[in-house]
Amino acid sequence: MPLRGSGSIAMGGPKLTKSEAPRGRKEAAGVTMQTVARLAGVSAMTVSRALRGEGLVSRETRERVLEVVRETGYVPDASARVFASRRSGFVAALAPSLNNSNFAETLRGMSGVFDEAGLQMLLGDTQYLLSREESLIATFLQRRPEAILLTGSVHTPAAKQMLKRAEIPIVETWEAPSRPLGHVVGFSNKKAGAEMARYLHRRGRRRIAFIGSAADRDRRGFERQAGYCEAIAELGLPEGRIVSIGAPPATMATGGEALPRVLEQWPDTDGIVCVSDLAAFGALSECQRLGVPAPDRVAIIGFGDFEVGRHCCPRITTIGVDSEAIGRIAAETVVEALEARERGEPMARKRHILEFTVIERETA
Repeated sequence: MPLRGSGSIAMGGPKLTKSEAPRGRKEAAGVTMQTVARLAGVSAMTVSRALRGEGLVSRETRERVLEVVRETGYVPDASARVFASRRSGFVAALAPSLNNSNFAETLRGMSGVFDEAGLQMLLGDTQYLLSREESLIATFLQRRPEAILLTGSVHTPAAKQMLKRAEIPIVETWEAPSRPLGHVVGFSNKKAGAEMARYLHRRGRRRIAFIGSAADRDRRGFERQAGYCEAIAELGLPEGRIVSIGAPPATMATGGEALPRVLEQWPDTDGIVCVSDLAAFGALSECQRLGVPAPDRVAIIGFGDFEVGRHCCPRITTIGVDSEAIGRIAAETVVEALEARERGEPMARKRHILEFTVIERETA
């Protein structure tokens, strides 16, 4: 909450003496709530109330306290506030990668809502590792967050146990699990993968391969692969054309390395489903280096609607998901849950399933 003062200490409040006035940042750091209370001529409890917001003390008293706060450079002790109120004022958000534009947009969507609600975000990068996610959850819970927002629905048994015991709002994003830990904001990656294969089939492709990440690390990519396999089987097309590009995240380099492997193993391939737009861009660039025209010889579809796919030549056909909306709705769900808890009201688990769309461009 921004601190506002009248510009002067109200009449009746003691002035700072030369010895009491802070002469620099080092001295200001030692100012306590008791110091502010003595200088403002009020109790420490009144200072606490004045800092928490308008309406808890008289306007004159609050202005006097805030003026002393400005004069002394006093910074409230967050740990003491947590102990007294059992509220930390922050939420924790975990993402597989802070460099991925999709996840960055999701975090931006969260940030806008939490800023307005007066909540701070503590971010964690799991690096696509469940063990790292477990460690981050344990570390964050020691700081008593108001809520935790996760990417995905697969967690270690220890992580799930910690989250259940925490008794705080939990939101799982970017997936649509059938047995969630708490609230859900996401979509079906499996259906997205199936639609990618079906789209290429509608475009006349009959020998479709898949370029994806290691299944044991990239759960969302694995679900897209599962959807692709399901669609290929239903359509009666040749199966088993899958190339793994190793540990996530998928990159342009690994997509480029996978393309020759696809064409060497299955020379008649006429369509490729890529786990992400970065892999698709790498495959497309390698096609151009090898003299394999796309989409005439090989059609390519990616996932994520990354900026590189929107501006390369030819532009990449892809699956688009509103990444920022995922973050915004997840944060709104947390705020709603916290407000319900403040009122002492139970809140049923919410399940927000977003739609994805095929964005038709030039590679398929």
